[in-house]
Amino acid sequence: MTVPPTRSPNVILVALASCGVLVSITQTIVVPLLPQLPGLTGSSASNVSWLVTATLLTGAVCTPLLGRAGDMYGKRRVLLLALGAMVAGSLLCALSTNLPVLIAGRALQGASIALVPLGISILRDELPPERVTSAIGFMSATLGLGGALGIPAATLVVQYADWHTMFWVCAALSVLIMVVVIRVVPESPIRTNGRFDTVGALGLTVFLLCVLVPISKGGVWGWTAPVTLAMFAVAAVVAPIWTIHQLRIRQPMVDLRVSARPAVLFTNLTAILVGFAFYANGLTTAQLVQEPTVTGYGLGASIVVAGLCMLPGGIVFVLLSPVSARISATRGPRFTLALGAVILIVGYALRMVTNTSLVGITIGATVIAVGTAAAYSALPALIMHAVPVSETAAANGLNTLMRSMGQAVCSAVVATVLASMIATTGGHTGPTLGAYLTVFAIAGACSIAALGCTLLIPVDRRDPGAAPAAPALAGSAA
Repeated sequence: MTVPPTRSPNVILVALASCGVLVSITQTIVVPLLPQLPGLTGSSASNVSWLVTATLLTGAVCTPLLGRAGDMYGKRRVLLLALGAMVAGSLLCALSTNLPVLIAGRALQGASIALVPLGISILRDELPPERVTSAIGFMSATLGLGGALGIPAATLVVQYADWHTMFWVCAALSVLIMVVVIRVVPESPIRTNGRFDTVGALGLTVFLLCVLVPISKGGVWGWTAPVTLAMFAVAAVVAPIWTIHQLRIRQPMVDLRVSARPAVLFTNLTAILVGFAFYANGLTTAQLVQEPTVTGYGLGASIVVAGLCMLPGGIVFVLLSPVSARISATRGPRFTLALGAVILIVGYALRMVTNTSLVGITIGATVIAVGTAAAYSALPALIMHAVPVSETAAANGLNTLMRSMGQAVCSAVVATVLASMIATTGGHTGPTLGAYLTVFAIAGACSIAALGCTLLIPVDRRDPGAAPAAPALAGSAA
């Protein structure tokens, strides 16, 4: 593969950030389409929900695996492989209305979630040290930026064009970004030696699938259904066996000793909680404003108006990324993460009392976007300060996995709450206002827990606001 000539840090950052925006857009573009897809595909609503579930599952499984592969075989090479999966998945979805084909396409799109941790790791390897913190903050924030922009864009497509257009656009953008990456992003010279842990990869895959599938589908299957309990049982058996294997080999898929360090452990726990809080906002806002007025609380807004409620949040992600980076540079990423958690708490407090007007709902959703932008920009900085440079892609992949797990749990919780707290008013059957308030209360509690975990992240004694000092390479792996 041709090695691109030396490029400026700004060019590399823009190329890699575009990958993050693309990934986050593809995660959310089907959300506004879900009510119409049963009729468009001739399938049930529960089967159509796999178009969201499949993306979360493959993203959760592939992110740590591709992150580890990037550390070993080349981050740029694996990044291009993930972009190829995005192209293939987008084309499958663009060319078919058959649900199994659409699910397969969405699964391939989900594999590309690894683009973000891979991109963050390339930035650490290639940019000047003084640029790294701001660059990775912006790269991480693209996960929220694309999501906030993806829903409004998708609602416009659903309203005014054929729904396959969304996937044609994703395919075209993916090809364009592949060309840009090949031309401007260099291959990192930093590699991890050793053999790929195939057994560890298989064990992690089985464990994640047996945890995330029943969490995502338990509300449909039943939490005490045999298939749900059986999958949880398999996960419980696989987990200790996989852990023992990871601790015994020299080059594990996940370095559990490094992951158990408080700086890494509490950062990853915070990522789960922030992922939950972020996703709850996106899952409920558009649906809430579209509820009919006969419910007594609904606004009866169109799908386009509902999507546009998320647009200010997307703008916030763009504007606040450099601000968050400056705060991290002066006060440390731990402070920025704590600030983000506090803003999330305030945001959900607002969501509890601003449900009677479109402006109030939009303000509450935007405040949550502010908190998410700050938190997402700080998470990778904390991780990279706490792990060896040779493990950055794998460690950031694990952190991104934690966010995905938070989103998967959130999806299940939101679906369960909205389905269990329903009422029929004026001939309309749907969630009560109490159902939405319950979701906001749970997300607010997760934000409080995220703040608590953040305060448990240790700091460098020489600088109370700084992130933990990076460990030496010699102490990296067992």
